[in-house]
Amino acid sequence: MNSFKDRVAIITGASRGIGLGIAKTLVERGAKVCITARNVEALDEAVNALGGPDVAIAVPGKADNAEHQDEAIAKTIEAFGRLDHLVNNTGINPVHGPTLDIDLGAAAKIFAVNVLAPVAWTQRARDAWMGEHGGSVVNIASVAGLGASPGIGMYGVSKAALIRLTKELGYELAPKIRVNAVAPAVVKTKFATALYEDREEEVASSYPMKRLGVPEDIAGAVAFLLSDDAGWITGQTMVLDGGVTLAGGL
Repeated sequence: MNSFKDRVAIITGASRGIGLGIAKTLVERGAKVCITARNVEALDEAVNALGGPDVAIAVPGKADNAEHQDEAIAKTIEAFGRLDHLVNNTGINPVHGPTLDIDLGAAAKIFAVNVLAPVAWTQRARDAWMGEHGGSVVNIASVAGLGASPGIGMYGVSKAALIRLTKELGYELAPKIRVNAVAPAVVKTKFATALYEDREEEVASSYPMKRLGVPEDIAGAVAFLLSDDAGWITGQTMVLDGGVTLAGGL
């Protein structure tokens, strides 16, 4: 339970949902964390829930903003003296419908946040600390990146790109920095509400585990991949789906 003692992590998009669940798990296991998101009030509440400024700080901003990225990494090292782990959790899906009907500006924004922002965060983490001292990164992908995902096709394409990015960075940054990903199915968060609201039992019935995911399901796997227990794992994507893809479903 103390596997993250003296370790420091940044988790993007962590004022609620999966990101906050990951932050809670890491703090419980001894880490200190910096969490980011756009909403200042939600971040303040999250810091208090995590145990206050001795173990958590928050830096508000947009995940794809370069100045915000620089500020978050600088403040993390200033507050805690190091940066061992990065979780690229922020993701957006602002549109629904056929992929070829998408506004190209919206598509560009999806890729800016879901793919290019993880590149930039990882680059900055490498340059600020991990390149010299080592570290580990986990990208939050999705089962939507593993196959066709009707209605959210461009989101799925971006997550497929993130899975491929994980492979490339795992190869390029070894042995100093490990890079892995997780690909969740539907997890009960505000972000995913439209996928199960008012029909949770129906959606869950297609899952062999007969339930949807919760943030804790993802947090434990992410903590493992970040930890020294996964010290010989890089470039991999762990599917966390309650078994729903076993028969080809998404």
